[in-house]
Amino acid sequence: MASLQRDGLRAPRLSSEDEEETQKRDRGSVSDFKQRKLEKEAQRNWDLFYKRNSTHFFKDRHWTTREFEELRSCREFEGQKLTMLEAGCGVGNCLFPLLEEDLNIFAYACDFSPRAVEYVKQNPLYDTERCKVFQCDLTKDDLLEHVPPESVDVVMLIFVLSAVHPDKMHLVLQNIYKVLKPGKSVLFRDYGLYDHAMLRFKAGSKLGENFYVRQDGTRSYFFTDEFLAQLFIDTGYEEVVNEYVFRETVNKKEGLCVPRVFLQSKFRKSPKNPTHVTRSLGHKS
Repeated sequence: MASLQRDGLRAPRLSSEDEEETQKRDRGSVSDFKQRKLEKEAQRNWDLFYKRNSTHFFKDRHWTTREFEELRSCREFEGQKLTMLEAGCGVGNCLFPLLEEDLNIFAYACDFSPRAVEYVKQNPLYDTERCKVFQCDLTKDDLLEHVPPESVDVVMLIFVLSAVHPDKMHLVLQNIYKVLKPGKSVLFRDYGLYDHAMLRFKAGSKLGENFYVRQDGTRSYFFTDEFLAQLFIDTGYEEVVNEYVFRETVNKKEGLCVPRVFLQSKFRKSPKNPTHVTRSLGHKS
């Protein structure tokens, strides 16, 4: 099992032995042809993922309000209605606990997978008076077709951006920028460099730097704080918080304790809403 060296909340480092093992594993990368095929079939692969797993794969995320105090503190007064967007809602594991816990939230929610969106709509807790869910490819479908401009108090981007090709991540951030109110924030949580999920990949899984493909064709990127900060800042956001979170997942049945590394961050749209140049959706920088 890999051992991580930690220096405060800075990036984790592998031991020299584990680093050598990782470099050996990553030597054989996926061909350009297969990479283009994976990009073309990304929606199909996520749809098949939800077909296989239904609503049972991910646990409900009841930690969200505990760890993201912004969901409470962004109100100007108690009981104020809050409009949020969950970009990449899956089957509602974050959405529905939030709606249950806070009766003063109205939520927009979208996902890449049409099947996942249908699962949300079939959930007994789905109430069109309190949420609106829709299918959306955040790299090319304009959110303004579903959400009014600058109407959202907070955007949740939870384990979503890692599934997007790194060349297209800025398109997602541009898209949500348009619906976010000036002075309001994106709350981000996703996989960090050397998370256990990254170290488990077999040889032949590497697509690019810190970017891998699973056996089912879905992909995952593992972030450094520097990469993430630059990505947001280049798209016009201000960095508020951007730090690693270290956890350990215990599997009592197998007697395993594995290191988890996440990035938990907050980036704000300037309250002054300065003019900044945005690249058109659908075009690479």
